Amino acid sequence: MSTTRRSFLISSAGVVSALALSRQATAAQHVDENSALAKQLGYKHDASQVDAKAQPKFKPGEHCATCKLYQGKPGDPWGPCPIFSGQDVAEKGWCSAYTPKA
Repeated sequence: MSTTRRSFLISSAGVVSALALSRQATAAQHVDENSALAKQLGYKHDASQVDAKAQPKFKPGEHCATCKLYQGKPGDPWGPCPIFSGQDVAEKGWCSAYTPKA
């Protein structure tokens, strides 16, 4: 069986499309600040937006990238957090589960 240029290009396009769709399907969602868990934990994508009166545990300068629960790579704007299973938190975010890195 001979592979023609046309059949090769069609097959390649199919493979590329399948890879793109599978990658999109496995990409983590960002935490919704309005979800029940996020509200319960006082999660904000931007720690400067945390209401210190409502979240007395919050200290200025704390953010997800400096929390030991944050699993993103340094410099990544979003990264996984086991508190929000399957969803990414903002590196500049904050929630009441914040635990400083050692």
